[in-house]
Formats: sequence, structure tokens, C-alpha cells
Amino acid sequence: MLQNSKVFSSFSVDNIEKAKQFYGQTLQLEVADNKMGVLELHLNGGMVMAYPKPNHSPATFTVLNFPVDNIEKTVDELGKRGIVFEHYDMKDLQTDKKGIAWGKKEGKGPNIAWFKDPAGNILSVLEN
Repeated sequence: MLQNSKVFSSFSVDNIEKAKQFYGQTLQLEVADNKMGVLELHLNGGMVMAYPKPNHSPATFTVLNFPVDNIEKTVDELGKRGIVFEHYDMKDLQTDKKGIAWGKKEGKGPNIAWFKDPAGNILSVLEN
């Protein structure tokens, strides 16, 4: 029944204009204003919607993952654009000074780094 549906995901933000600037200019994604006041993020053939929500609470999980070929280069470039990466120092999750968790070296998943959008939602870049 739904297998042929063109699925898309969405998440809330507290300020649609800040989201538009962040996703469009800082991350350089293709964005479009929807007639309903919703921001469409066009991602390599797919689409995600960011919608305004007055009582927005940031997601406590990763809402978008961006696969990249070279995580260190990507983290450096995003850092130059003002992105601040999260740092973790927990038993099962540690990041280096740049905010990269080197999971492949430790056999614990991909190399990955997390950062937040202006609404506090969690995003990541992870190495293919």
C-alpha cells in the first residue's frame, strides 16, 4: 500500500528564517519556501521539511546525517563557516579536539561528528 509513496521526513524549528539562512547559506543546501510557511530542504533527489513550531523543543536524536568522503576535511570546512561541533567524553563515545568520533579505528561504527542547527536539532557528518 505505501511502498510506492514518495516518503519524506520533517522536523520542527523555532525560527524558519534562521533555519533558511543556516541550511541555505551556511550548509549550502538547496532550500525552498513552501506556501504553508514550511522550509523544504532538497537533498540529492530527496526532500526534508523544516516547519515552524512555537513551542519547539530540539530533537534529542540526530535528525539529518550527511555522508561525506573525508570527515576531517568536511569538519574543517564547516568549522570555517562557523559550525561548532559537539564534544563527547563518555565511556562508549569520545570525540577528538575537532569533535570527531573515530569509530572505524575502534570498531564502533563510522567516523562521525555532530553539530546543531540554530534550533538546537542534532545533525551529523559521517564518513562513507
